[in-house]
Amino acid sequence: MSILVDRDTRVVVQGITGTFGSYHSQLMRDYGTAIVAGVTPGKGGSIVNGIPVFESLIEARDECGAEVAAVLVPGPFVKDAVFEAADAGLRMVVCLVEGVPVKDTMLMKRRLMETGTIMIGPNSPGIVTPGQTLIGFMPGHVYAPGPVGIVSRSGTFSYQVADELTKRGVGQSTCLGIGGDPISGVSFIDILGMFEADAATEVIVLIGEIGRTAEEEAAEYIREHVGKPVVSMILGATAPPGKQMGHAGAIVTAGRGTYVSKVTALEEAGVPVARTAGEVAAMAYDVLRSRTTGDA
Repeated sequence: MSILVDRDTRVVVQGITGTFGSYHSQLMRDYGTAIVAGVTPGKGGSIVNGIPVFESLIEARDECGAEVAAVLVPGPFVKDAVFEAADAGLRMVVCLVEGVPVKDTMLMKRRLMETGTIMIGPNSPGIVTPGQTLIGFMPGHVYAPGPVGIVSRSGTFSYQVADELTKRGVGQSTCLGIGGDPISGVSFIDILGMFEADAATEVIVLIGEIGRTAEEEAAEYIREHVGKPVVSMILGATAPPGKQMGHAGAIVTAGRGTYVSKVTALEEAGVPVARTAGEVAAMAYDVLRSRTTGDA
């Protein structure tokens, strides 16, 4: 099992005829992702990487059964692309674009709530169910099928943690980045609930960073609703207040979203917090080993 995507997920790439769309659609397809269509207005009828291109998502849905959209259009056009996906009734949008205006994200979330479409992102590295499907920029070779679910605000560190796990012989169920912008579609809480319900996920890794209060909210949710073991790491321990570190949402303002507040909240919820990718992978490995040997 997995969450959100598997080998049967039928994907349409919005902006497939652009440089990024063409390049990454080929990489995703090489991994095994079922990319059934692309969409670029004005270029319907063309072919990119052997994938048919349509004028609209409704055409891609009706002709090819597309159900999930990968958004690879320029930032100013993301809102219209997401609106189109929601209005076409697609079940999920994976928004891989950086630089989406916050106001546009707010409008997107409102429309998505009305239609029930799930959005990962914006500014997400994507989602991968190892050995089955990959939607986004993740380096597929570092992943292996297994029992650890990873949810992260940071793309790069989630790759590192997956790589460290794989080197220890521990695979992953599903790994995704919720996005590093100040406002995102799915939250840590949403994904934690899915991993808790997924029979294939035995241990959850949560990778957070400074800024926002998503990790504190996740800690409270874990305390009340998550029975599976969770291990974590928080990025930005040395970041000064008011200084943006990497993602647009990784900034401490008005004393909120500090490294200390996040670590404290997680530890009080019984979630150990690591300082490095190798350390959090070792934590997950040890938890799995103790469950296998009955020492937990």
